[in-house]
This record gives sequence, structure tokens and C-alpha cells, in this order.
Amino acid sequence: MSDREAIGEQLGRDILDAHERFSRAMAKRLPQMDLGERERYFAMVAMLVGKLEQTDKPLRQVFHETAAELLPILMQELSGS
Repeated sequence: MSDREAIGEQLGRDILDAHERFSRAMAKRLPQMDLGERERYFAMVAMLVGKLEQTDKPLRQVFHETAAELLPILMQELSGS
């Protein structure tokens, strides 16, 4: 196995580990989130997952589309509106 392949495999494991940590962190936060926060969070996560499920799209395109759609929502959230 080449160094590049080994690095790629390790990164794959790191990505899956980060996803598990993310899930655990959200499971801890969920009980403290009010209904509005849950709705907004779900809308963002569902949008990202839906785009990721379109495996024919390159990740760069998924990230670009997601950022464009989420930016107004994030700005509204940050402004406290």
C-alpha cells in the first residue's frame, strides 16, 4: 500500500470518527434545544444530507449549493432574529 493510500484510509477512519463524535455531541445538546432551535437545526441538517445523498454531484458542488442556501439562514440565526 502506498503512503497516499494509507493516508486516504486513515482520513476515512478519521471522518467516520468525527461523524460519531458529532452525533454524540448533538445527542447531548438535543434535550436543551427548544422547538425553534430543533426546527432550524433539522432544516439545515436535512438539506445537507439530501444533497450528500446525490452521489452523482461532486462534494465541491454540494458544499457550494449548501453554503449558498444556508448563508441567509445562518445570518438570520446570528443576528438573533
